[in-house]
Amino acid sequence: MSEKIKTILNRWRSHASIAENVAAWRILAPKPAQTCAFPPELSTELANYLISTGIHSLYQHQAAAYQAVQDGYNLAVVSGTASGKTLCYTLPVIDSLLKNPNGKALFLYPTKALAQDQLSNLNDILRVIQQPERLAASIYDGDTPHHARAVIRREGAVILSNPDMLHMGILPHHTTWKDFFAALRFIVIDEMHAYRGVFGSHVANVLRRTQRICRFYGSQPQFILTSATIANPQELAEGLIEKPVRVIDQDGSPHGERHFLIYNPPMIDKKLGIRHSSLLEGSLLAGELLEEDIQTIIFGRTRRSIELILTYLRQRDTHSDPNRIRGYRSGYLPKERRAIEAGLRRGEVKAVAATSALELGIDIGGMDAAVLIGYPGSIAATLQQAGRAGRKLTPSLAVLVTSPSAVDQYLAHHPEYFFERSPERALIAPNNLLILLQHIQCAAFELPFQ
Repeated sequence: MSEKIKTILNRWRSHASIAENVAAWRILAPKPAQTCAFPPELSTELANYLISTGIHSLYQHQAAAYQAVQDGYNLAVVSGTASGKTLCYTLPVIDSLLKNPNGKALFLYPTKALAQDQLSNLNDILRVIQQPERLAASIYDGDTPHHARAVIRREGAVILSNPDMLHMGILPHHTTWKDFFAALRFIVIDEMHAYRGVFGSHVANVLRRTQRICRFYGSQPQFILTSATIANPQELAEGLIEKPVRVIDQDGSPHGERHFLIYNPPMIDKKLGIRHSSLLEGSLLAGELLEEDIQTIIFGRTRRSIELILTYLRQRDTHSDPNRIRGYRSGYLPKERRAIEAGLRRGEVKAVAATSALELGIDIGGMDAAVLIGYPGSIAATLQQAGRAGRKLTPSLAVLVTSPSAVDQYLAHHPEYFFERSPERALIAPNNLLILLQHIQCAAFELPFQ
C-alpha cells in the first residue's frame, strides 16, 4: 500500500491543476513503537489471549495505564486515534474482575454505536479466556429489550451504557440496581473529549449523582477515562469526576510517514471570489484514491453531502460491486452500520463517506487515506478525523478540502494556524445554576437530602 500512496502523491505533485491548489503540504516523520513486556501481575488467561491475537508486548502507554490502575489511581489516558486506548481499560478491568469475581464495572460511551462496537471486542476477549458466563458483558441502553433488563441488572459483571441512560434509566431506579452499585469497582468514561460545554456540564452532574449513589451502597469506584488529544486533559477529567487524576499522554503506538494536505479549490470568478465546489473537488480527489485501490474515508458535514458524495463516487467508479463504496450516517439501521464496519475492517469496502459518526473510536481498521470536506470546526476534531488514516508503519494521507467559508479560507491562507497550534481546551461548568438546579432536583428524588 505504501507504493500506491507514493504513486498518487507523485501524480498530484506533477498534476498542475491539483498541485497549484495545495495551500500546504506537511509531512510527519514515522515513529516506531515503544513497547513493554506484559506486567508480571497480568493474569495468565489475559496474557494468553493477547498472544493468541498476535500481541506479544504492550505499548508504553498501555503498560503504564495497567500499572496506574493497579496502584489505585484514577486515570486519564490521552493518545491518538487507533493507538490502542481500549486495552488501557479492558486489560486492568477484566484482570481485576477475574481476580475478584464479585466486582462490577460500568463502561460509559457517548454513542450507542460505540458501545455496540466495544461489546463485540469485550465478548471476543471473554470467549477466548472462557469466561463469558462468570463475567457477562451486556449493553443497557434505550434499545435493550425490556424482558432482558432484569437479567442484565442481576447478572451483568460489565455494563455498557451512555450518560443519558445512566441519568434517565439507572440512577432514578437505583434500588433495583443496589447489588450492582454495591459491587461497582470501576467506571470507565470513553472519549471524554466529547463531554464538553453544556453537555459535558450535565454529564459531570450525572457523575456526581452516580458517586452519591455509590457511597450510599458502600462502594468507591475507580475511574478510568480516555480521550483523543485535547489541550487540558487533566482539567477536564478532574472536572468531570471531581477527584485527582493521573494523566498518561505518552503515546507508545507506532505510525508511518503521514502526509497532511490543505487543498483550496480553484477560483471560478476571481472578482467575485467564487471557487469550485469543495464537495466536487473532494469527491474528485477521493475518486483518484479509489482508482488506485487506496482505502479511503471521506468526511462530510451533513447527511445530504454524504449522499451527494456517494453519487459522485459511484458514477465515477468502474467496478460493478456497489458495496465497494458505502455511506455511514445517522438514519442507517444498526445492522447496516455493523455490516459497513465489518466490510471496512476486512477491506471489502474501499471507500466510505461518513459524517462525524465515524469520528469517534469505532473499530473500522486502519484506513489508508482520509479526505475531510470542510473544516470540522476545531483542531481537535480535524486531528481526530485525519487520524482515521494510518496502518501501523505504512504511509498515510489526509486531505482537508476547504470550503468557501471565511474560517476555511483563513486556514487555507494561514495554514500555520492549524499546524502550529495545540488542540483546543475542553471546558465545562457543572456549577452553573441553570444546570446544577436541575440535577439537585434529580438527586433529591433519588435519595432524600439529610
